[in-house]
Amino acid sequence: MDRYLIIRLSSLGDIIHTLPALAALRRHQPESRIAWIVGKNGRAILDLTRGIDEVIVLGSPGWRSRVRSRDQVALDFQGLLKSAFVSRLSGSRRRIGFDRANLKEPLAGLFYTERLGPVPEEDHVIRKNMALLRAIGIEDDRIEFPLVIPDPLIEKARVLTGGLGLPPGRPFILINTGAAWASKRWRPEKWIGVAKRLKTRGLPMLLLWGNSDERAIADAVGRTTGVPLVPFLSLPEVMALIRAASLLISGDTFALQAACALSVPVVGIFGPTNPARNGPFRAEDRVAFREMDCSLCYKRDCRELRCLENLASEEVASLALERLGLHA
Repeated sequence: MDRYLIIRLSSLGDIIHTLPALAALRRHQPESRIAWIVGKNGRAILDLTRGIDEVIVLGSPGWRSRVRSRDQVALDFQGLLKSAFVSRLSGSRRRIGFDRANLKEPLAGLFYTERLGPVPEEDHVIRKNMALLRAIGIEDDRIEFPLVIPDPLIEKARVLTGGLGLPPGRPFILINTGAAWASKRWRPEKWIGVAKRLKTRGLPMLLLWGNSDERAIADAVGRTTGVPLVPFLSLPEVMALIRAASLLISGDTFALQAACALSVPVVGIFGPTNPARNGPFRAEDRVAFREMDCSLCYKRDCRELRCLENLASEEVASLALERLGLHA
């Protein structure tokens, strides 16, 4: 029996973007044993994922012995020194990673026994991840996310929306106002403009947030527009709520990637990152993006943030209506 070790430790959105590679590996190797080593925060995603025989949490008791096996192939989808070193610790006979040009930390390549040839960084990161499977003879373009949201979580999301005043069974829009990077966060005033325009169409909405910085933005939007905030939710609960939505409006963050994986319609708002590489991959989804002379800088902080400031609330609201099949 063939054995594989997938290495993708973080971040949440990137874990989501690695799932199609897992699905392709399972399709082509249905009898193989597949383990995945992940950071503590990503465990919740993998617990909702089919096709993994063992989830190993980095740093958990006994993780080093659980990850070790000479008779396995380690696939490092992360490309960092840390992830590459984990591949070395695994003792895998084959340790496969990306070409030096595609590594976030090029020195990671020193820990691999094999490296894939260069792949275009302009392609969607999902395609990049699936390309790594070529090193083990798998060519597969089918994008599948083997995620399963349990019925109790779906029911909990339904009860939650009812408790926040949404009409039972009526479609609702989920607005995710936050993002991990400060440079991906739209100002509250921009979100307020979107919510007001959608509210005039009688569309039910909820505001989603994660950490305290994101909560502050959501609070400001909610106070002005009357749109309810969801309470703090666990990651599986967030995914269930996203699954229940008719549309998600979000910046480039985990919520957006999760919605795409769950086939929920999206409008993505992009500033410093590349929507062609990190954004929605379905033609029917929509992206708000304004190309600037400094575009695709991938900076986490920016004083001017012209890329987001030049996006208008009216544009995003119109894209949302368009994605819902409504006239702007």
